[in-house]
Amino acid sequence: MSECDVMVVGLGPVGAALSALLADRGLSVVAIDKDSLVYPLPRAAHFDHEIMRLFQQLGVADAVADQAQVAPAYEFRTARGEVLMRFDFDGAGSLSGWAPSYMFHQPAMEAALRARLAASERVDVRLETVFTGFSQDADGVYVEVEGPQGRSTVRARYLVGCDGAWSPVREGLGIGLDDYGFDEPWLVIDVLVGDTDRLPAINLQICDPARPTTCVLMGPGRHRWEFMLAPGETAEQVTEENFIRDLLRPWDCGEDIVIERRAVYRFHGLVAKSWRDRRVLIAGDAAHQTPPFAGQGMCSGLRDAANLAWKLAAIVRHGADESLLDSYQTEREPHTRALIERAIGMGRVVCTADRAAAAARDEAMLAQRRAGAQAPLPAPLDFAQGCLLAGSNGAGGLFPQPWAERDGAALRLDDVLGAEAWLISRSTPVIGRTLAPLTAVGLDDPILAPFRERLITWLDKQGADAVLVRPDRYVFGTGDPGDLAANFAAALTGRPTGATAERVAG
Repeated sequence: MSECDVMVVGLGPVGAALSALLADRGLSVVAIDKDSLVYPLPRAAHFDHEIMRLFQQLGVADAVADQAQVAPAYEFRTARGEVLMRFDFDGAGSLSGWAPSYMFHQPAMEAALRARLAASERVDVRLETVFTGFSQDADGVYVEVEGPQGRSTVRARYLVGCDGAWSPVREGLGIGLDDYGFDEPWLVIDVLVGDTDRLPAINLQICDPARPTTCVLMGPGRHRWEFMLAPGETAEQVTEENFIRDLLRPWDCGEDIVIERRAVYRFHGLVAKSWRDRRVLIAGDAAHQTPPFAGQGMCSGLRDAANLAWKLAAIVRHGADESLLDSYQTEREPHTRALIERAIGMGRVVCTADRAAAAARDEAMLAQRRAGAQAPLPAPLDFAQGCLLAGSNGAGGLFPQPWAERDGAALRLDDVLGAEAWLISRSTPVIGRTLAPLTAVGLDDPILAPFRERLITWLDKQGADAVLVRPDRYVFGTGDPGDLAANFAAALTGRPTGATAERVAG
């Protein structure tokens, strides 16, 4: 029987990222997947600046960027081509210091993550291995698996199911799903394109009641269309070559494409009722499923991985109380539900198939645009509660990543300060013993010189002397540096605020 700190079931983007993050924090991981290779065809199409920041932390940002392209804009249009609403994603003006929006080729991204795992001595990757069941006690989980060498048992302190929408781990826990009641069948077509100049250079939703359609960029040299099925159409009918060619003919791509993938999916919104049972947790599609209209399905799963990784490490390696895991669903579920609801709202605009309702929609939205009204870019989502200093300014929000150029290359704050929690203060704080690794640095420190002005501006806006930033780059809280260190330690131990930790001297 083998032993590990964490067993990860499923090596898609979420499971692979979680495994790498855990290994980086010194945990031993056994990661299994039922397949022998990365799935070779595109699935997810979009990620945002926060996820590129996570790829940066994992050391795969350059490899992912090679198979991605910045999405400059996203438009919703009428059947006649009139713009109902438009979102512009210009420059690198995001909180994370990366472009706001990227379109990418998922197999290449997954290959980069797999290569990252292969280079780690702390991750035991077992492919062609199927999860068959588990039992748990007060100290850990016995996980039953079956692979090329037969049946075996892995003893793990924690088990995380990143095993997709039909999650066997979730099923093993007997967890039900909340259904948002949005369930639409769509044909998804991915193509290789010889001449991309002939196709739209932005992402489009065509709000045509006769055939709601999505047309989006993918990785370089690739494009995707999605067509909503009409009543009575079958998967067999719409995936036929001639049917697909007829759908694509108005896009003037002619024969200059190679159809790489065709599949019918049901776009729906689902959330698991519980994401944890003692030492067993679920993440990604196992915990929530999001319609694609906001491009946030995979992003939400990767945020789960970032949230879980530092908390599991704090418990396993640094003595934090297991109750810290209670904050996982407390933080992530409202965030995920907000994105699902945003995507469903966009989907309802697109999916209107009643001609009279579509005409009324078009008239109202076009009138708003003529009046100068424009839907703003969605605001960043903050945590309202969880592992944070409630009531302090900025708590629960994503902390910015300033960047500067040095010798022709980008110098980013995360790379300078490292992967653990940060305590950034106006003057250099001196900290004593802490429950988990904490990088304490003052704005007078030379390493912060390239970022000092923006950090001062951020602290001024919060009216604070210091900020404590969690390893997932969400703000724990702002205020006095000593109080922040004490409160962070208290949050990790589950004890009353101020009852633990040596205060910061300073």
